[in-house]
Amino acid sequence: MISEIMSSTKDKMAKALESAKDDFSSVRTGRANPALFQKIVVDYYGTGTPLGQLASMQNIEARTLNITPYDKSALISIEKAIRDEPNLGATVNNDGTTIRASLPDLTEERRKEYVKLVRTKAEDARVAVRNIRRKGNDDLAALKKDGAAGEDDLSRAEKELDALTKQTVDAIDDALKRKEAELLEV
Repeated sequence: MISEIMSSTKDKMAKALESAKDDFSSVRTGRANPALFQKIVVDYYGTGTPLGQLASMQNIEARTLNITPYDKSALISIEKAIRDEPNLGATVNNDGTTIRASLPDLTEERRKEYVKLVRTKAEDARVAVRNIRRKGNDDLAALKKDGAAGEDDLSRAEKELDALTKQTVDAIDDALKRKEAELLEV
């Protein structure tokens, strides 16, 4: 029973770490990257759909991305969604079949805004990891209350859970440091 709780908690923490890294990749660093546009939600026939499911994207220049919708009727919705995305500041050109999104040069002020955004995303990830730890501790406490596991085993599992939490939070912090350095690099 303890091993199931620990395994589940470990998996959830790994997913939280991957989610944080994925969120970091959506913050731009001076180059147009399809990952920046993947999560933009487009109103497609009344349903919010991620852009990555509606179009193919490819870099044509360092700060320009070519977006080709699979369904040409979604072209205007995609253009509007990109234009309305506040974190990109992209200039959008629609030629009737594809969309060309050009990202502006990053100013020092804009880089600092991105660093703040990444720090916020990192803190959200840390909170998620702590909530996962709390759930794991609650599950272990329920085992203790039911008498389903020994005191020593539960104590060992709690220590292992704390070590796993620290390891995951440290990994989030390392990813944050790398992303900050990448953002502030001129």
